[in-house]
Amino acid sequence: MSKPPALSSALDVGKRMDRQLSAHILPTSATMIGVCMTVLSIGHLAPGGEFRVVVDKLLALDALVFLVSALLSFISMRRGRQGRPFEARAELVFTTGLGLLALVAVVLAFAIS
Repeated sequence: MSKPPALSSALDVGKRMDRQLSAHILPTSATMIGVCMTVLSIGHLAPGGEFRVVVDKLLALDALVFLVSALLSFISMRRGRQGRPFEARAELVFTTGLGLLALVAVVLAFAIS
């Protein structure tokens, strides 16, 4: 028994979108590394303190998280169908990086006096 045309079409679109996710994660991760580096550099214009050290370390860690996400998405694109597990990991790592960046924003908000 075959699938209804509407369901079959929706599944095909879902499969194509899955394959395109890595193509979005890679450049966005690279951009987010740049954002981390920019905020890190701007932070050094302000006077040092306990919060700045924490923010610096969090931003450096976050840049590494985005680097891992970019590498996983690149591997996923290079491996084709066998790269789907890498794409899923890239998505998870990328989302973690965004969460860490949000945490840095909260710490920065409390550090500014």
